[in-house]
Amino acid sequence: MPLYKIRLELAREPEFPAGNKKRGYELVLPLDAAMKIDAAEWKKHPEACTVERFWDGEFAALGYLEKHPKGQWVFDYDLDADDDDEAGFRLGEHSFNVGEYVSISAHDGKMHTFTVVSATPQR
Repeated sequence: MPLYKIRLELAREPEFPAGNKKRGYELVLPLDAAMKIDAAEWKKHPEACTVERFWDGEFAALGYLEKHPKGQWVFDYDLDADDDDEAGFRLGEHSFNVGEYVSISAHDGKMHTFTVVSATPQR
C-alpha cells in the first residue's frame, strides 16, 4: 500500500495573514499516482490511515481518516461519536501535492484552508 505522510499547515486567512505553521494536521494516507486518496487501499487498511491535529500548543488530537456513510471523508477522533468529526471539503477529489490547498471544517466548526507543505512516501 503506498502510504504517504502529509503535513498540512494553516494557509493565510484574516486572523493570520501569513498563515500559521502551528495549526494543521499530520496525516498518513494511501495515495494513488495522482496523489489523491486511494479509497480501495484505505478500505483494506483503515487503521493505518491516521490523523494528528496540532493547534497552537493544545494537546494533539489523534484520530483516523474515515469515510462518512454519506460519502464524505472525515477526520474522526472518537469512533463512538460523530460530533468530533472534522470534514474535508471534497477531500477525495484533492491532490496532496506540495503547494496544493485543502479545506477542512476544523474543530471550531469553521472552514479553514490548509497548504500541503510536505508529502513523504512511507515504507
